[in-house]
Amino acid sequence: MPETHSVPAHTAAAGTAAFLGFALEQVTHLYSRGHGPAGAAEVIEAAPRTYYIRPGIVNVGLFETDEGLVLVDTGLPGDGPSLLRAIRSISDKPLHTVVYTHGHVDHAFGLWAFLEAGETPRIIAHENLIGHFERYMKTPGLNTIINNQLSGGTEGKSWPTERGDFVWPTETFRATLELTIGGERFEIRHGKGETDDCAWVWAPERGVIAAGDLVTGYLPNAGNPRKVQRYAEEWAEAAEAMAALRPEIILPGHGVLVRGADAIHDELTTMAAYLRHIVDHALAGLNAGLLHDEIVETLRIPAELATHPRLPAIYDRPEFICRNVIRRYSGWWDGHLADLLPAPKRDRARQYAELAGGSGALVTRARELAATDIRLACHLAETAFLAAPEDPAARQCYVEIFTRRGETEPALMAKAIFGEAFKRARAAEEHHRGQS
Repeated sequence: MPETHSVPAHTAAAGTAAFLGFALEQVTHLYSRGHGPAGAAEVIEAAPRTYYIRPGIVNVGLFETDEGLVLVDTGLPGDGPSLLRAIRSISDKPLHTVVYTHGHVDHAFGLWAFLEAGETPRIIAHENLIGHFERYMKTPGLNTIINNQLSGGTEGKSWPTERGDFVWPTETFRATLELTIGGERFEIRHGKGETDDCAWVWAPERGVIAAGDLVTGYLPNAGNPRKVQRYAEEWAEAAEAMAALRPEIILPGHGVLVRGADAIHDELTTMAAYLRHIVDHALAGLNAGLLHDEIVETLRIPAELATHPRLPAIYDRPEFICRNVIRRYSGWWDGHLADLLPAPKRDRARQYAELAGGSGALVTRARELAATDIRLACHLAETAFLAAPEDPAARQCYVEIFTRRGETEPALMAKAIFGEAFKRARAAEEHHRGQS
């Protein structure tokens, strides 16, 4: 029987807000060429011979030159055919150059459709993208789990595992690369952000930047709790470098097309200030000897940053970014002595439940707290579940409290993680039935 997957309505709505296109079958089969976007690609001529194209959850940039086409990013594997059709509706010129802004599966995996159609482009990426692809090959199981992937993809796997699963760059660069195509200059620059292989493209004669995921229209994804290190400081530097160029248009990696030099400058400089505020706070706390939790708990975002219309925390959260900075500059230990070599969490939960008078007491208190302190209610609900996973009341409370948390949580990343309570409770129930 094929796997099924449901996403709560509030989570799907958050996904649409962040990515515009949100086809559930595609986002649960990211590596599948046969799972495409829900509709035709959106195409906007942002400037003469310059196009914003959104085949699904990701955007790509297209520059038409007298010598051929310059394509910035290629989308998901399933985006390939739709993207090819969209581009051929614009121009019949050959695909001259492709630039990967980074190696994520939603940005660098749709080129196969063009290659099968006979295109032979030059493919450019930052040198760190090679290591990014190699990490993907080492962690297919991990990425399947943390990205909520299902089986049933047309490639027979849920994540790339072999060198042949990738379209590798034909050349890489380190800091900057300047190209002349069709008599026009294009600058490709490195700037760490969501990954260490980020690149962005500046077309000075057009006043256009293709920014990849360095610009998305919401708070930068610099703190993902389930992914490798992100780079808030360098992200701020990249934003400042882009702002200094005074572009008239930005083609973002996700979200809507951005126009207007003043508005763009405001967004980029505010983004940099937002990230630097978090970094400075984290470093100040570390240098003062504060525990990790104390640093995060005391983080406050000034209103002029938190309320910027292009920087809402609808995907990542400032607290997650803060923890990512802490992780970068200090060890994994949180500073609590018992957490250095801890007892198993399940054993601790049983002890707490026994002291409370049983898991039922924790369930009751969790429900009482849910209306006034949902964070604390989550701790009690999870403790009850870990202490007595065989107890239907503990499982029900666990799902109930975390579902409520997800419904009130604005950030998609947190919503998705809180939504795992149902899956874990179901696994516990099935395990208990198997033991009966």
